[in-house]
Amino acid sequence: MKAIILAAGKGTRLNGVDLKPKCLFEVGGRTLLDWQVSALTEAQINEIVLVLGFEADRIRRHCPPNTSFVTNARFEETSSLYSLWLAREHLLDGFVVLNCDVLFHPELLAKLISSPFDDALLVDFANRQLGDEEMKVKVSDGLVVDIRKDMEAAEADGENVGIVKFSAAGAKRLIEAMDSIISRGQERDWAPRAFREFATRFPLHAISTDDYPWIEIDFPEDYRKAKDEIYPRILLDHKEAQNTETLETV
Repeated sequence: MKAIILAAGKGTRLNGVDLKPKCLFEVGGRTLLDWQVSALTEAQINEIVLVLGFEADRIRRHCPPNTSFVTNARFEETSSLYSLWLAREHLLDGFVVLNCDVLFHPELLAKLISSPFDDALLVDFANRQLGDEEMKVKVSDGLVVDIRKDMEAAEADGENVGIVKFSAAGAKRLIEAMDSIISRGQERDWAPRAFREFATRFPLHAISTDDYPWIEIDFPEDYRKAKDEIYPRILLDHKEAQNTETLETV
């Protein structure tokens, strides 16, 4: 299984803080990209593909030597669906895709990868305010039935985290959905548009985040929350887990 990290966007809403790629923003002394690569390594996923656009060379310098790259030269006029579609040759054996602006507890990735379902998406079912910016998810009997930003909050069951896995069979079906969307000229759609089309025909399982912390960093206030609230929770959980492991081995 390969990991596809979508990192082509300019992130103009966040770059009021600092003009650089979102994946290079630092939390706890490490870039978001470094946190994600570390989580992938822990999950024993070592084949990593980055889809780059804005400041591609700058990002390349921060990547492990075995990283592969796909370039979205049209990053300013397209969106995440087009970036994922450009990487379609890397998807065929099964993959997990991550938005580069998500800081998350590593256990979330492990939970998704180890789930018994071939095709699955992480969903935060916590009862919190869902506004216009959140990618909302509707779930029925454990399966995703709708995913979009313009869903009424009252209809939504949770929020999309931005981490999804597909099997080899699922990847082929997803590529067909993306081909169809791109052929209709809808290159500015988000990747979840393809996930939604997939879910109308095939099972896409919803995996709960439970109480594990995560945050998508779109705005300066998200960045502050990531540093002041989410990172300390992740760090505390790691320390508690390490202490538990130490006690078990004594």
